[in-house]
Amino acid sequence: MSLPDYIKGAIFDLDGTLLDSMWIWADIDKRFLSKRGIEVPPDYMAAVCAMEYRQTAEYTIARFGLKEKPEDLMQEWSEMAVGAYATELKLKPSVRSCLAELKARGIKLAVATSATPDMCIPALKNNGVDYLFDAVVTTQEIGKGKAHPDVYLAAAKRLGVTPETCAVYEDNLSAIKTAKNAGFYTVGVYDKFSRSDEKEIRQIAEEFIEFGIRN
Repeated sequence: MSLPDYIKGAIFDLDGTLLDSMWIWADIDKRFLSKRGIEVPPDYMAAVCAMEYRQTAEYTIARFGLKEKPEDLMQEWSEMAVGAYATELKLKPSVRSCLAELKARGIKLAVATSATPDMCIPALKNNGVDYLFDAVVTTQEIGKGKAHPDVYLAAAKRLGVTPETCAVYEDNLSAIKTAKNAGFYTVGVYDKFSRSDEKEIRQIAEEFIEFGIRN
């Protein structure tokens, strides 16, 4: 990794960054909306991927005129996703070596994710990397999505570092903009579900990397 020597902490997004997992959400979106006779609009995933879980539910209800409560959507999504996170979803190929290299350099590691704790913790444990992280912070816990820097600031605080000495790894353009504007060193991560934004991500982030998957 080519992180500058002054970087003392690194914060990783989960879905699409550490995990090859965006496909599961595309599948869940398709199944969820199909049950309601709705096709997934092309811009839906891009619109919700930086949102906090409840915010996503509220947005979905408003956008499609659903009569359900946010809690109903969140429960249904969780039931569809929890099993996959605990048993199916895998790290991108070179993630493990990246994390090990950073730890060897004495860099503290955190996860900042829009996934709920009952998804992210089992996924990290199932892939055998949970012990590498000094902190896990969710947007559900913070109450704000990644359009706001709060989840990154909370993760940096738990690591005992400042934004200026901390890197944020993200595959999502909106989230990268948020982290950069908050003063973090940003590392764009390739994911096929955000490849339409790759050019802009490369322009904004200090670095751009691939964890062994390009398709």
